[in-house]
Amino acid sequence: MQPIVTLQHISVVYDHEKPVLTDVNLTIYDRDFIGVIGPNGGGKTTLVKTILKSIPYSGKVTYAPEIENKGYRRIGYMPQTAHIDRSFPISVSEVVLSGLQARKKLWGRYTAQDRERAVELLDTCGIADLKNRPIGTLSGGQMQRMLLCRALISDPLLLILDEPTNFVDNKFEQELYALLKQFNEKMAIVMVSHDLGTISSYVRSIVCVNGHVHRHDSNIITPEQLHNYDCPIQLVTHGVVPHTVLERHE
Repeated sequence: MQPIVTLQHISVVYDHEKPVLTDVNLTIYDRDFIGVIGPNGGGKTTLVKTILKSIPYSGKVTYAPEIENKGYRRIGYMPQTAHIDRSFPISVSEVVLSGLQARKKLWGRYTAQDRERAVELLDTCGIADLKNRPIGTLSGGQMQRMLLCRALISDPLLLILDEPTNFVDNKFEQELYALLKQFNEKMAIVMVSHDLGTISSYVRSIVCVNGHVHRHDSNIITPEQLHNYDCPIQLVTHGVVPHTVLERHE
């Protein structure tokens, strides 16, 4: 497979505190489907922001030419809902179109085709009827659908999602994973999630993040491997009665 993003010896420190990430090496390949897991505060979102080159870091992040060309990056990013200002006076369709902003710096204003594409994506995610609504009126699930459309409108070759199933109903969660499976046929996907039990059914590789980063090229990961990776998270199993598996008490 062709590498599209390469991280080499990456370290991130905030305000001279303890490093959040230390000596990270990671390669993302064309049409990868990676689930990023780890404990709270372990550096998952920091890893995402480093891939996006949106925070200071030491080391080297390299994009393949098809990812970055003439200053325009073909990377779609869906942040956590909590990072969106709901009071900002903007409509749903305008937020989706803002995903073209980097490209429009080169090519000018939004076209009729751009607006049609925005509505098409909103329809795919089941909220085309909300296109003119102000974002402050959206539910959490509707907000996530809108942000997914914004991440996709630029036709990315790499789609990054930070906890995309937060605040969504079970129905859309299943719809989301079905959509991602389709999108993965033409783009790489990196998805941060706290739910290893669910994402392991969809992703092909798992990246454990807890200060350091370990890539596991399988969607099956055992408690022993999590221990070896120093990645203390809960394992959830699915059955007649959904339940959480915790470590044994000594």
